[in-house]
Amino acid sequence: MAEALGHEHVFLGADHRRNERKVWLVIALTAAMMVVEITAGTLYGSMALVADGWHMSTHAGAMLIAALAYLYARRHARDRRFTFGTGKLGDLAGFASAVVLAFVALLIGWESFLRLAAPVPISFPQAIAVAAVGLAVNLASAVLLRDTHHHHGHGHHHPDHDHDHDHDHDHDDHGHDHAAPARDNNLRAAYLHVLADALTSVLAILALLVGSVYGWLWADPLMGLVGALVIARWSWGLMRDAGGVLLDMVPAEEDLEADIRAALAPDDARITDLHVWQVGPGHAAAIVALAGEGLRDPAFYKARISPIRRLSHVTIEVQPGPAAPVRSAARV
Repeated sequence: MAEALGHEHVFLGADHRRNERKVWLVIALTAAMMVVEITAGTLYGSMALVADGWHMSTHAGAMLIAALAYLYARRHARDRRFTFGTGKLGDLAGFASAVVLAFVALLIGWESFLRLAAPVPISFPQAIAVAAVGLAVNLASAVLLRDTHHHHGHGHHHPDHDHDHDHDHDHDDHGHDHAAPARDNNLRAAYLHVLADALTSVLAILALLVGSVYGWLWADPLMGLVGALVIARWSWGLMRDAGGVLLDMVPAEEDLEADIRAALAPDDARITDLHVWQVGPGHAAAIVALAGEGLRDPAFYKARISPIRRLSHVTIEVQPGPAAPVRSAARV
């Protein structure tokens, strides 16, 4: 009987498999380009090509973080050791990638500063060619990784079971295979790595063109500093968003707390405690505690909030008796 009443906690994103395939494809593209550049640079004695090839290898390594996170989350999605599934593993990988991106920005900034202080000779035609090839690869990768689904949600509620004790509880788990399309911080991290590489290529091409015409060697490191600042800003945004999910902040895309309060407002039940947090891309969980006289079965209140988008796991506690003072919703 217990097994029949049980439910799964699979909170992967709606496009999990598709995004995973995209990242592996970008890794293959980047690795192939890396081999070509290192081989060509070694054969033709071009240090610029060899250096860019090894730079591509670090780029592929960053992509690997995202790919392995997708793979692990999918394979362990039904592992009961993960209380709320593996939906937030992508946010953990995204946070790690954001840290790597911050270090990349620091390295680019430091190298640019050193070159501003002590300019080095540049082989303009060769450097422009390498930057152009790198830009083409990065633009192709960016097109593959671009996330077209953002901030849209649609929830599906499938009642599972009710419990009657001193306090009545009702748990609802739904939408496992039909997640609402939403921001995937893991895919976003991979996309930002590609975008950062493309940005440095664009700025490098502009600086090299200016330098080749006017002989301004300082233009290249100056553009490097600009790129470092932009990448650092991207890194901070990703770190903030992924970190917020990891710390169970209330999802920012929609005011789910207000929606829940509005859905329950017509009844005599008073919300004494309310927690909402994200458990995966497009999936949110909620715990609602109700108190008051003449309260109904928890399933009734669950049905009232069932139309709310993105709620994939709901726990409702009903405490009969005089309504208790309303407590502010705790935001962990």
